[in-house]
Amino acid sequence: MKHKSSTWVCISQCGACCRLAPEERLEALEQLSEEQQKEYLSLVASDGWCKFYNKSTKECLIYTKRPDFCKVKNLSKIFKCEHKNNDILAIDFCIQNIKSIYSGRSSVLKRYKKAIKCLASKN
Repeated sequence: MKHKSSTWVCISQCGACCRLAPEERLEALEQLSEEQQKEYLSLVASDGWCKFYNKSTKECLIYTKRPDFCKVKNLSKIFKCEHKNNDILAIDFCIQNIKSIYSGRSSVLKRYKKAIKCLASKN
């Protein structure tokens, strides 16, 4: 994959990771501790989005105080693949989430791919 030398970046006004619907995130939910699972489920609003996700502005309302499992730097630890490059794992995670929520042809995915490509060319 082209992004293997890229550095992960979060793009503004995406929010794909804020879609918490448990039936869509079983693999992730299973990796969390019992306590983390309870916290995760407490964040899910009736529409499947995080209750702290502002759908109008596409921003997290608790970004600086979000739970550990919401922090991309913890992905490799949560999924027990610390031997892998966390940037590669995070990029794959973001691309997969963006595709599942907005589609593979969405403007969000195009912006994301452009962002990681631009970052890779600067490194």
